[in-house]
Amino acid sequence: MRFGKWHGAGNAYLVIETADAPVDLTPARVARICHPDLGAGSDGILVVDGRRVRILNPDGSDAEFSGNGSRIAAAHIAARDDCSELELETPKGAVAATVAGGDVTIDAGTAALEGPDHRPDGGPPPAAAYTFVSLGNPHCVIEEPGVDGLDLAAVGAPIERHPWFPNRTNVEFYRPVAERAIRMRVWERGAGETLSSGSGSSAAAVAAVVCGRAASPVTVQTDGGDLVVEVADDLHVRLSGPVEHVCDGAFSAAFVAGLERL
Repeated sequence: MRFGKWHGAGNAYLVIETADAPVDLTPARVARICHPDLGAGSDGILVVDGRRVRILNPDGSDAEFSGNGSRIAAAHIAARDDCSELELETPKGAVAATVAGGDVTIDAGTAALEGPDHRPDGGPPPAAAYTFVSLGNPHCVIEEPGVDGLDLAAVGAPIERHPWFPNRTNVEFYRPVAERAIRMRVWERGAGETLSSGSGSSAAAVAAVVCGRAASPVTVQTDGGDLVVEVADDLHVRLSGPVEHVCDGAFSAAFVAGLERL
């Protein structure tokens, strides 16, 4: 089983072409592959079939959308097909991408501030104040002056599984640092804390703009690097930032045999 390892601003993914996957990628197998000690270590897997992309979280669940994952898939396909502009087929629909050297920009679509993944139905809220943002996947965005000191596992995990989010949610904490910049940390659904998140950065930028806390374009400062999010008046989003190809590799026959037993 061959793979490429990439990261977008510290958000790492393994890219596996469908033809290179000899076993079905069940949740247990995905969890083993993504494990930092027992596998190759990553924040998820991108299964590429032509220009169709399936996005798998490290717990084996499917993601509707990934900003950095889409940017990485675009870079992989652009290198494979020798092109600079392309359209991905993702679970949320078509995603247009432009690759320019080590930077990749995607059209992340139009954000929504409500949707079926947000169902307030009584009981205590997930946070005293938050903004729900959907980019095809759900986000609970919270302004937090002390974002750098947060124990994300302690505060993010309960919100991820709060009953108001029937399909769980990503959780972003941010604080404004300039007119067009915010500092953000993320607890990703199905992954936990990651160094950055493309859809999370986009959601945090949308929340900051609609709440009057930042102006577009917004530079989102994450632990893994900066991403730039353009938020139009109709909440249409474009996401830009660096992508790096780390290495190519292949899992050993013994490792694949172990996967087959899971």
